[in-house]
Amino acid sequence: MNMPAILDWLYMFPARSIYLAVPLAPLIGGLIAGLFGWKLKESAHWGPIIGVAVSLLLSVFVLFDVLAGHTFYGNIYQWGNVGQVNAYIGFQIDQLTAMMMVVVTFVSLCVHVYTIGYMHDDPGYARFFSYIALFTFAMLMLVMSNNFLQLFFGWEAVGLVSYLLIGFWYTKESAIYANLKAFLVNRVGDFGFLIGIATIYTYFGSLDYAEVFAQVAQVPNATIPVIPGVDWSLMTWIALMLFIGAMGKSAQVPLHVWLPDSMEGPTPISALIHAATMVTAGIFMVARMSPIYELSATALNVVMIIGAITALSMALVGLVQNDIKRVVAYSTLSQLGYMTTALGASAYAASVFHLMTHAFFKALLFLAAGSVIHAMHHEQDIRKMGGLRKYMPITYITALIGSLALAGVPPFAGFFSKDAIIEAVGLSHLPGAGFAHLALLGGVFLTAFYSFRMFFLVFHGEGRMDRHTREHLHESPWVITIPLVLLAIPSVVAGFLFIEPMLFGEFMKTATYVSPEHPALAHMAEEWHGVIQFIEHGFINLPLWLALGGIGLSAFFYLRRPDIPAYIAQAFAPIYRMLDKKYWADEFNSYVFAGGALGTGRLLWRIGDIRIIDGTLVNGTARMVGRAAMLLRQMQTGYIYHYAFAMIIGLFALMTYFLIVQG
Repeated sequence: MNMPAILDWLYMFPARSIYLAVPLAPLIGGLIAGLFGWKLKESAHWGPIIGVAVSLLLSVFVLFDVLAGHTFYGNIYQWGNVGQVNAYIGFQIDQLTAMMMVVVTFVSLCVHVYTIGYMHDDPGYARFFSYIALFTFAMLMLVMSNNFLQLFFGWEAVGLVSYLLIGFWYTKESAIYANLKAFLVNRVGDFGFLIGIATIYTYFGSLDYAEVFAQVAQVPNATIPVIPGVDWSLMTWIALMLFIGAMGKSAQVPLHVWLPDSMEGPTPISALIHAATMVTAGIFMVARMSPIYELSATALNVVMIIGAITALSMALVGLVQNDIKRVVAYSTLSQLGYMTTALGASAYAASVFHLMTHAFFKALLFLAAGSVIHAMHHEQDIRKMGGLRKYMPITYITALIGSLALAGVPPFAGFFSKDAIIEAVGLSHLPGAGFAHLALLGGVFLTAFYSFRMFFLVFHGEGRMDRHTREHLHESPWVITIPLVLLAIPSVVAGFLFIEPMLFGEFMKTATYVSPEHPALAHMAEEWHGVIQFIEHGFINLPLWLALGGIGLSAFFYLRRPDIPAYIAQAFAPIYRMLDKKYWADEFNSYVFAGGALGTGRLLWRIGDIRIIDGTLVNGTARMVGRAAMLLRQMQTGYIYHYAFAMIIGLFALMTYFLIVQG
């Protein structure tokens, strides 16, 4: 059956049933692998893979349906209520949602197929497939939601499953540390996110997107007493609280520290977390909340500055990383900074466009890194690699495509989306736009340099591995290389195919809202004359030459003069140490927050528990009773005349009392 016939067949079903089937298919596949994996064993992957494949097919159908003008907004059913709060399962199916559905399911399916080869000897094979299918379900529920309660469900579900996946190898101490770190850091962001949702319900009495957006437009100047006597803009408060949640999920400074450590999980989940699911949730959420953010220039400026700082600072750290997965992880942090900066410039379409292209080439780079690790017997240090291109030609070519896309070289996908962001930020009128523009330009050079540093050290030069590893080097099996090829295709073509409809066409016009006061993309649209002209324009702009300069300098250092980087590191030892220590962010968190919590706990234990509770309330009460008993014992002599004398005194006291009262 060909694709048009399948699409015609799907039109026979009610739209609501198809929308509901999209997240339910991977959920059912995940449950099959989780509940019956002990029986299915090596065949446990079929349930999740079929479920995600069905979800992808339906998502493609939904995208074509949306492009035909059939959007949807409504509730499917009510699953509960608490007081005045009604909890609905509902969907908002528009251009933004449909695009995210296709990206999530396509990348997830590639990761599922790849996992067959990468995890085939792992004793937790079925459990891993169950987790990644559930991860896909959670992300789909998040992007398809039409209300804040369902959004929060998906938000927390991806956090929970990421905790399970990062710590998948639970006998490995570093993996347990990493998943706990990810869980705790995300709870910090989620606390702000929950405050934002609670404020929305308090002031607008609804958790439905459409109802809330209709009301915020009517009260753009409303205030909220955050501090007694000091009123804040209600829109600014809500936008900032929601953005704190996005900072946790999308790993923006200072809530970025969990993402590099998430590399302790298996490589397939690194690709899924970093490319299409968890880290993109924050970007998607801010784009979806554009009607709120457009009412607060302050919030947009904060978003832009945080994104720019993340883009530049994390690219600098990427320069000194030697673990192949951590190099790619820091590139993810930097690219998320680009997306966040675009959100601050109100270039929501450019941010989401980069989200899409980045999902393809970043998943490609992670899976290529996994292919290398698989061939190197789980060695991840790029200093112990080299010369792999002659042993792994498919991995080499696909990694080159991913690296060129990441660096932003035309005609690869990253060039179009990254240049669009840089230009939009340069056209922004917000106070922080100048700094953000310079930070993004610096990030272009650094990204190209460290991505090709990794590429040259891994695939070029002389092999630096041991003889046993060299003798057993070979290309990865087809279940690993086919996903690489499938991801390489959109990494090449997605940019020039989709830049016009997504940025300058009608695709995103109704999915996001941009105020006339923030016309960055509108100015770009006035100068748009087609893809070829955009590429030609790139050759006279600084970003492309910075990227080419970074690639050229990396080639000179690591192919011709490998002694120079070591000399530079020695000459600038303090700076190198700062970058190697990642600005001491982990140490700061350990000493200030973790250490502060431990210190506070010890203080409460010594004063509250030992002195007040044990010393005063428990032991003090016992001592008081004991002393009272000692006094009473002195009165219990055993002599009858003592008791008779006490009775006479007591009788006399009672008679005196009654005489006084009666008198």
